[in-house]
Amino acid sequence: MAWAQQPPGGLAATAPTPLSLHGVFEQAWARQPEARSADLRRAAADATRQAASAWTPEPLALNLQTQTDRPGSNHGSREYEAGVSVPLWLPGERARKGRLAHAEQAALESGLAAARLRLAGEVREAWWAWQRARAELDLTQDRLASAQGLARDVARRFKAGDLSQADRHQADSAVAQAESAVAEAQGAHDGVLAALRAHWGARPADAAPGEGGGSDEARPEPLPGPLSVAAVPEAHPALAELHDQAWTARRAAELAATQTRANPELTLATTRSKGQAGERYQQTVTLGVRIPLGAGPRAQAREATALAETADAEARAAIAQSRLAAEAAAARARLAALQAQVAAMARNAGLARETLAFYEKSFRLGETDLPTRLRVALEAAQAQRQLARLRIDEAAAVSALRQALGLLPE
Repeated sequence: MAWAQQPPGGLAATAPTPLSLHGVFEQAWARQPEARSADLRRAAADATRQAASAWTPEPLALNLQTQTDRPGSNHGSREYEAGVSVPLWLPGERARKGRLAHAEQAALESGLAAARLRLAGEVREAWWAWQRARAELDLTQDRLASAQGLARDVARRFKAGDLSQADRHQADSAVAQAESAVAEAQGAHDGVLAALRAHWGARPADAAPGEGGGSDEARPEPLPGPLSVAAVPEAHPALAELHDQAWTARRAAELAATQTRANPELTLATTRSKGQAGERYQQTVTLGVRIPLGAGPRAQAREATALAETADAEARAAIAQSRLAAEAAAARARLAALQAQVAAMARNAGLARETLAFYEKSFRLGETDLPTRLRVALEAAQAQRQLARLRIDEAAAVSALRQALGLLPE
């Protein structure tokens, strides 16, 4: 089974790619708003960093003006002035603004990584829900095929006079029950698949469940390395996002502490003037500095707000650290329990298959009645169904552990 994209206009589709959890995740991420705007946000952050390293906090301003006491006439006094205003950095402002720009860039990248991890959790949940539905459908179809084969055998032996009409009805009833189970499993499978397509815009190619590499599709993710039960990596995207938010807020508080007033301005101007018509122009040069007064409570409010955001982000990071450690410990415990369950159920399913083989042979020889044969077949099917579910649950538990540790799908 492989993913197939339907091109616009009904054109021939490109070659399908193998279906995998990693592939579905990457396709889902490409559709997210964060992914589509990431390059623009990086460009904006880079522009902010460049602005912080500029020689002036704001662009230079050109000042032009003229003055006369007789408008519309060449007589009287004339004065022309041209100058430039140069905004100046406050002491320490340029360095702190640069540090803030670098912190914002780091926060942008960690925010994107955290968004990818959150999406990975949603994709993993939907993926393993689909795998459970596929496994259930596969098993019910196998059960139906087995019931149909038994019904044919019973019908043949009924015609030969070896079995009664009641036995034939029981075999046909088993086929009807299997058909009902297939219909129910097919509906559940199609519902999960529809949700997958609606959320991530992808669909598997037209193939029966279990065909086209189904075992590869249900393959679990690699187990994480040998970490302690409560260990959460320092680079965990959820923690990195909160730490970078706290660091950005702290840098903003440092900058606010510096910006206690508006930026001063250096003014350099030249003036040409004459008192009356016919006089020669006189030229003067003006050099001045504009120093705004303190911002007062407004600057204090900006600094206090930034410090409050710092404390908030640090507190949320501490809570997240404890929560993620607990989630990782719980995920490891669940995985260990499921591994033990799978081992036990695998032995049980193997014994059930062997027992079914014995009773099938005994039934063909006429040594076992049909109700016993059907009961043993049902028990074997249930054991196989439980084993398949547990194996999917085990693979999903591996994904849950990787999610708790901040690892993306592989």
